[in-house]
Amino acid sequence: MNLFITGGAGFIGSNFVRMAIGRGHNVLNFDALTYAGRRENLSDLENDPRYFFIKGNICNEKEVASALTHRFEGKGFDVVINFAAESHVDRSIEAARIFSETNVVGTATLLETARAKNVPMFVQISTDEVYGSLGSAGKFERHSPLNPSSPYSASKSGADLLALSFYHTWGYDVRITRCTNNYGAYQFPEKFIPTIITRALRGETIPVFGDGLHVRDWIYVDDHCEGIFKVIEKGKAAHIYLFGGSSEKTNLELSRSILLTLAQKKGVSKDHFLRLISHVADRPGHDRRYAMDWTSSTAELGWKPRTSFSEGIERTVEWYVQNQTWWQSLI
Repeated sequence: MNLFITGGAGFIGSNFVRMAIGRGHNVLNFDALTYAGRRENLSDLENDPRYFFIKGNICNEKEVASALTHRFEGKGFDVVINFAAESHVDRSIEAARIFSETNVVGTATLLETARAKNVPMFVQISTDEVYGSLGSAGKFERHSPLNPSSPYSASKSGADLLALSFYHTWGYDVRITRCTNNYGAYQFPEKFIPTIITRALRGETIPVFGDGLHVRDWIYVDDHCEGIFKVIEKGKAAHIYLFGGSSEKTNLELSRSILLTLAQKKGVSKDHFLRLISHVADRPGHDRRYAMDWTSSTAELGWKPRTSFSEGIERTVEWYVQNQTWWQSLI
């Protein structure tokens, strides 16, 4: 397949690009290279004939249209996969406008241009945060009501609805994925798991919002990428597909698990890193719990997560330990 991937220099996008190339697909990576997107994440692919990079903004129709004229072996694109997004909740609270511009206007621009250029399929990468907050029990299902709590999740909700409108209005093959929290290699240091690891390695305090009992479900990034491929290969137009890791953790549990893994790697006492945990004022509108019922993705796509939390965290901690030059320059 010929894949047009936006945001492919970011965390999930770069892992997906690498998986796609490994499976023999051709990839055009269209990325604006904002603070969280780094071309260096895929520097090992620069000379691969199956990979092509174009710097561009998804809000710019001319740039998107020009990039979509690229041909691999004389053929156009089979699918647009939209990873491009402003994705940090705290940043959205401080500056909401850029989230609306990138996540809503940018998605609309991509949809209009891809349809005009006759790209057969569009996959919108969304988030579990569009559903808002859960109580102590239950899980979100794909048709649970949208109830976003932050400017970030509101903008992603808007993008999803725009995508679905292109199916209902024109019959355009749009598919949506919503996933729980990802972790793994190449995640920007401002995100929670990299923050824990990188601050611990520097001996700095690790901020935990409020009482630390907010719950998130965690999925290893490769399992999410595998799910996206299943959506492309086996999914249906206008369907929403949920992915999760069945690894619900409070922020305190997650912090302790990572710090204990790091202590073991470094050969130090458990308290050496645990003492760094520091509670800070809670985030405004902080959702209490997320969890997804992804059994429909198993039934329809044959997908389920393959990486246990302990295995995934072990790989992730090791990657950040071994690649300190990558994240130190960003900090």
